[in-house]
Amino acid sequence: MTDEITVAEQQEMVQEFLDGLATAFGIDAKAAPVALDDDSFEVNLEGTNDALGLLIGPRGRHVVALQEVSKTMLQRRLPGVPRARVRVDVGGYRQRRRAALEAYVSELAEAVRERGSERGLEPMNAADRKIVHDTVNEIEGVDTISVGEEPRRRVVLVPASSTDA
Repeated sequence: MTDEITVAEQQEMVQEFLDGLATAFGIDAKAAPVALDDDSFEVNLEGTNDALGLLIGPRGRHVVALQEVSKTMLQRRLPGVPRARVRVDVGGYRQRRRAALEAYVSELAEAVRERGSERGLEPMNAADRKIVHDTVNEIEGVDTISVGEEPRRRVVLVPASSTDA
């Protein structure tokens, strides 16, 4: 990163942006820094207002959109400046989603291993597919394959012997 705009300053810009957005929606929330390193940062919108769910959206779609809008805001405010990778969360949704997905996939993998038959998951975004692949990678006797084209790409859990050729 350049000396002109640090990662911490970019994180602060995103925090201010998200605070303003929450205020515009009438949502009692405050953006808080979560993580920061040399080339990336994370910001979480925290609040007690039930309307925080509005910013999460169905299956976290609004969280993804908030992240994209935050990246776009930085691109427009900092043209020609190297920007950090941005990660936005709302109310810890991403952490809860990860834990729930890992638990579900572990159960499903057990069933695949016991029955010896494959199980397909619903289409999901790349980040969720990575969680599935990483989770199954730690389970012996089960493998994963991705099938389909975006936006309908999904993961299929298969018995390990099915992928050995």
